[in-house]
Amino acid sequence: MTKNTPNLSNLSQGATEGGPGPVGMTPRPGQIICGDIGMRIDKNGVWFYQDSAIERKALVKLFSTVLRRDGAGEHWLITPAEMARIEVADAPFMAVELLRDGDGEDQAISFRTNVDNIVIVDGDHPLRVEINSETGEPSPYVVLDGGLEAKLNRAVYYELVSLGVEEQVGDEHIYGIWSRGDFFTIGPLQESS
Repeated sequence: MTKNTPNLSNLSQGATEGGPGPVGMTPRPGQIICGDIGMRIDKNGVWFYQDSAIERKALVKLFSTVLRRDGAGEHWLITPAEMARIEVADAPFMAVELLRDGDGEDQAISFRTNVDNIVIVDGDHPLRVEINSETGEPSPYVVLDGGLEAKLNRAVYYELVSLGVEEQVGDEHIYGIWSRGDFFTIGPLQESS
């Protein structure tokens, strides 16, 4: 391995002092809490080690299997020997492909992430859309296991919007999608004046 190619067996090499561990997770005896290990994920889901992009997809996929989110929303790589906090600019993964099975209320909407995991939108893996209060821009996410999230890339979001339908929820007209019998909001419909 080259200098800028990390591996799971030496996360703590060169790390700063540990500090507090992940909120809501108790280290097992002998498990080291590492400090800054120089690893981060940018807003586009690109993983970096010591400011160099990790270009080997197989290595990113390996790291993704030990990524967890703690009770405070911090992201950690957790191995049997070590716990290391990493910086995540937005969501650690990107949804890069939409898959659809069926139609209407019975359809199942799935996403493939940038590390080739498939997640089906359902009650355990809901869709959520944050709207920037200043720009009005949507930021759509799907919840993954372990409290992690994947942000939908723009093309996938537009494809999702094209599958949306209007539903009456209480007194509101809501635009969203059906998946596995549940309705997931994309956003309220704007009244034209």
